[in-house]
Amino acid sequence: MRVPNFWDPRKIGDRPANRPETIRFLASDDFPPFVFRDGTGRLTGFNIDLARAICEELDAACSLRVMTFEALVPALENDDGDAIIAGLARDAQTAERLRFSEPYLRLPARFVVLRDRELEVIPEEMAGKRISVTQDTVHEAFLRRYFADAEIVTYPTATEARTALGTEEADAHFGDALSLSFWLNGDLSAGCCAYAGGPWLEPGYFDRGLSIAFRGDDALRQEAINHALSQLQAKGVYSELYLRYFPVSFY
Repeated sequence: MRVPNFWDPRKIGDRPANRPETIRFLASDDFPPFVFRDGTGRLTGFNIDLARAICEELDAACSLRVMTFEALVPALENDDGDAIIAGLARDAQTAERLRFSEPYLRLPARFVVLRDRELEVIPEEMAGKRISVTQDTVHEAFLRRYFADAEIVTYPTATEARTALGTEEADAHFGDALSLSFWLNGDLSAGCCAYAGGPWLEPGYFDRGLSIAFRGDDALRQEAINHALSQLQAKGVYSELYLRYFPVSFY
């Protein structure tokens, strides 16, 4: 199974001379499988375990406070926490106010086809083929630019776009690789389909990823956590966490 690697091994150096003694993480608890509560009410998820691993790597005392997503940035700026680990998007507005770690997970797009079909999902081979996609999404915009010779069939919801593949109204479906991984591994797909080709991470479309956010003046924690993330990858800890929460790799 393919596990993503976002860190250049040539840049993995010694632990920073200065490291934070404490890290107060902030998160929301409605972002499965990243942060959520299990059947017993216990807080769990990929981000939770990643935060714990970061703290162990840095030998830092850590805590985690849960709040609504909308309250995260105000809480960080009011010094009610040190780092947001909740999938906060790095855009022009947040980049002016906050610092961000290197991405610890990028969210590519993927093609899906019926299991008994073999398609080479590149523009020249998909000419004339029907591709289902959710309308008014970045995935539709990408197809219209790079797969303009295909027959692009849009649907109001991702569920309808995926169903079109199962009923053979489409030859392929294009969408968010993460959500597709859970669909492929769940009952709704009924084992109909599989990924075709590799992940698409084109700049301007699918190059945004999940990062940890800090206050604008907190270079100390930014540097330390970037180092910890690279070390977790080098030691195989990141791979173990990825496979634990994403049994069908979306890469």
